[in-house]
Amino acid sequence: MAQENYLFTSESVSEGHPDKICDRISDEIVDLIYREARKTGVDPWTVRVAAETLATTNRVVIAGEVRVPDTLIKKDKEGNVVRDAAGNPMIAPGRFRSAARRAIRDIGYEQDGFHWKKAKIDVLLHAQSADIAQGVDNSADRQGEEGAGDQGIMFGYATNETPELMPAPLYYAHKILELLAKARKSGEGEAGKLGPDAKSQVTVRYEGGMPKDVVSIVLSTQHMDPSWDSKKVRSVVEPYIREAMGDLPIADDCAWHVNPTGKFVIGGPDGDAGLTGRKIVVDTYGGAAPHGGGAFSGKDTTKVDRSAAYASRYLAKNVVAAKLADRCTIQLAYAIGVAQPLSVYVDLHGTGKVDEGVLGEILREVMDLSPTGIRKHLDLNKPIYAKTAAYGHFGRKPGRDGSFSWEKTDLTKALKEAVKARA
Repeated sequence: MAQENYLFTSESVSEGHPDKICDRISDEIVDLIYREARKTGVDPWTVRVAAETLATTNRVVIAGEVRVPDTLIKKDKEGNVVRDAAGNPMIAPGRFRSAARRAIRDIGYEQDGFHWKKAKIDVLLHAQSADIAQGVDNSADRQGEEGAGDQGIMFGYATNETPELMPAPLYYAHKILELLAKARKSGEGEAGKLGPDAKSQVTVRYEGGMPKDVVSIVLSTQHMDPSWDSKKVRSVVEPYIREAMGDLPIADDCAWHVNPTGKFVIGGPDGDAGLTGRKIVVDTYGGAAPHGGGAFSGKDTTKVDRSAAYASRYLAKNVVAAKLADRCTIQLAYAIGVAQPLSVYVDLHGTGKVDEGVLGEILREVMDLSPTGIRKHLDLNKPIYAKTAAYGHFGRKPGRDGSFSWEKTDLTKALKEAVKARA
């Protein structure tokens, strides 16, 4: 029997955290290539991106494999394609550098140790490996649909403990940082003196399996006034934290730890190097559900690390939204070059109103879970990924531009009808 009375903690990091800067830049690369494909009439289905970013003191390095439109290929003065020693077309770095600078400026870095205009940016992107490409492309020739871009396992999760069907500790940890970032960027009062780099952590007390109150709040946030101590920082941020909690009470004896180490002026990559893909639990469910291990940012959607994780969240959310369960975990497993998942596993955590094995079969029926099917169903071949890089890939509102389509609950009717047909 599952625990009903317990404490659970999740953390989030701000868009200015060093690792999140790298996630953002990597996703800006994905968006740039999808946007350029659309602009030049290149089939977006042919786009391939696997971009990784490193950031440190006034230095950004972008590396990885891409397949890009001709307009992003390096050419000599006569207009001829410049090739590397292996004969592969070289990538023109200029627009990738510009995308990185715009992202850093938008986040808010204009500090001596990390400045959007002054940082040196190296672009080391190169053409996608033919050996990797054949796993996707040749599979399409054989099966009529793309094979998975890699092997791996992906998990999706949903719970009815918040309106967004997300775990409460992570949802509120994200919300704190979102509100602080909004106040910082708008220059609202003394919050305008906060810096971009921050981390939050929220501990929620559960009773009867549902959130009851918040018993611990941890926040470390960069500030640009070196005279501020922990007490001063708390006086600035506490109203935003209380607003973020919404209807979830903060316990009278809640433990507050705001900038517990004291002064936090040096932040971002000047204080700690960042890498793409080091905050994958922050990106998903805050530890409340398993994670397959693969990062999302910097990857096009042939990579099932990204697309199948979105699909599994979409399915889990629709299962809970259809009231077939209060909680749902879904695992999908893939092999490189093979289109359909090797397995579909469903766990309803003892809250289900339908047999889990039957539901696993139904999920395959109501949605094509090949990379091609996922990309079509969720309409993923778009420049919609930079905004996913901070504050979680899940629990967000679907946008008019097609972003966060995996958060829609438009599959509930089909699920209910399929379950009814099996009864």
